[in-house]
Amino acid sequence: MSSKPVILVTGADLAPQALALLEDHEVVYTGKTPTQADIVAMARAHNPVGIIVRYSGVNAETMNAAPALRVISKHGSGTDTIDKTAAAERGIAVTAAVGANAAAVAEQALALLLACAKSVVQLNQRMHDGHWDKATHKGLELGGRTVGLVGLGAIGLRFAKMADAMGMRVIGFDPFAKNLPEHVTAVDLDTLWREADAISLHCPLTPENKGLINAQTLARCKPGVIVVNTARGGLIDEPALLAAVLSGQVRMAGLDSFCIEPMSHPHIFHGQPGFILSPHIGGVTSDAYVNMGLAAVKNTLAVLAATGVTTARGATPSAARV
Repeated sequence: MSSKPVILVTGADLAPQALALLEDHEVVYTGKTPTQADIVAMARAHNPVGIIVRYSGVNAETMNAAPALRVISKHGSGTDTIDKTAAAERGIAVTAAVGANAAAVAEQALALLLACAKSVVQLNQRMHDGHWDKATHKGLELGGRTVGLVGLGAIGLRFAKMADAMGMRVIGFDPFAKNLPEHVTAVDLDTLWREADAISLHCPLTPENKGLINAQTLARCKPGVIVVNTARGGLIDEPALLAAVLSGQVRMAGLDSFCIEPMSHPHIFHGQPGFILSPHIGGVTSDAYVNMGLAAVKNTLAVLAATGVTTARGATPSAARV
């Protein structure tokens, strides 16, 4: 059994470039798509000093199972699957690989927006079925139209730059954003709902914004608005969105995240032509895989160095919990 401090990864692998930085640690993997019970059991068995979160999350029970734990590092930007209150109570740092997958997710959001506006998926299927719809199809031109972004962090601003390059007017809401570029106009949510021809979500999920897209907010939008979500599924009231698509209030919805993941089957969106769906893979590219792995490991090591954790597995770290 190794005497090195353990890093537990809630997944089956890390990028080789990231793994190389952990040569002084024992790296233990939970395997693909672990359950909370799996993670608790692994934490109890290995007492890690750090957990790198790829899939599932980390709750208070996991933290209690690992007395040596000092840092929980997200392999990505969203930390909503980590109990941050419980971590703070135990003096455990929570970090995120902010911006590491910005390009990948922003490109996915743009792909979904274009697919919705240009009927890419539907026309592809019609062509394969032997149809030629040139005389009857009318697409939507995005140039000159307004896109409203909820969240203006690294991903939102990357998407904003691409939308601006396409000739779109970009408005956005983010109470924490500062020094926005000239091509982004800050607005309140009421203005965003009222003026946007397309809405793209790029914010973290919090108790305050859960169900942000709901029957009331959708009713305040322009008829025929496009909704894109590459952030978190909980930002959208899914039955309300389905009703809005069926009524025509929402022209199309392009979604990469869902309230329950993996997406339940059957699901209310299945078989609905007004939805373009992808399995939360916006940040899953070969480049983002490396970037997120490196950022997650560097964040982990920085916290461990700051807290003086150089002890072997099972030893008590020098930093006291708050």
